[in-house]
Amino acid sequence: MPTRPRYDQPGIEVRADGAVRVLTLNQPESLNAFTEDLHEQFVDVWSDIEADEECRAVVLTGAGRTFSAGGSYEDFEGRRVDPARRRRSLRLARRLADEMIEVAVPVVAAVNGPAVGLGCTVATLCDIVFMADGAWMADTHVSVALVAGDGGAVTWPAHTSLLRAKQYLLTGDRLGAQEAVELGLANFVVPGDELLAQATAFAHRLAAQPPQAVQETKAILNQHLRANAVRALGYGLATESQSHDTAEYAECSERLRPQD
Repeated sequence: MPTRPRYDQPGIEVRADGAVRVLTLNQPESLNAFTEDLHEQFVDVWSDIEADEECRAVVLTGAGRTFSAGGSYEDFEGRRVDPARRRRSLRLARRLADEMIEVAVPVVAAVNGPAVGLGCTVATLCDIVFMADGAWMADTHVSVALVAGDGGAVTWPAHTSLLRAKQYLLTGDRLGAQEAVELGLANFVVPGDELLAQATAFAHRLAAQPPQAVQETKAILNQHLRANAVRALGYGLATESQSHDTAEYAECSERLRPQD
């Protein structure tokens, strides 16, 4: 009999919709920023997906008005002052990219609001991307004195041209939903109140296809991302680690410190 795991990650809500699993980053009070705890939970949830024999596709979205604001301030500052925490966080970043590239079933992103930094990386690691018409993406690593090493340098050149990847990764400029489609970072723009329904309906289309054919075709296509990860991810994470020791990063950390 097919088995279904417990899905007991407190920061991620998981809802079954037939053969589709709807994963919601569920920390809206912090704009679904990737605290260390949420980062760990998000990495681990893909093992639950793999163990769920009834799952044929996933929809990934965010609770509230944001898909994900990226890294949290606590993690931002913690990486600067605590090398052990920095190493742990960057190992998680490597695992996150690997898990999303390797998960067998297709993952449909429903980008309900801003997808920033790591949130942008997560969206671009998905297989199909729906965006609400008011949503936007921005990989802001360089703008906060970080190398864009934890995934953007892997996914962006695979989805768009190298020149476009350089333009946006070096500046941190925002991409509106329609621009993201035109550049190849998203597939569909839909009204915000229809986003989840349309993304879920598309996931059901994928779930209804022959599973071996879908999953192995995805695996073949993701060889391009795997090759990019092998070439770039290790170097990217090493140089991103070095970013935390720069004076510019310290200045950004101080500037982003929450006000009392």
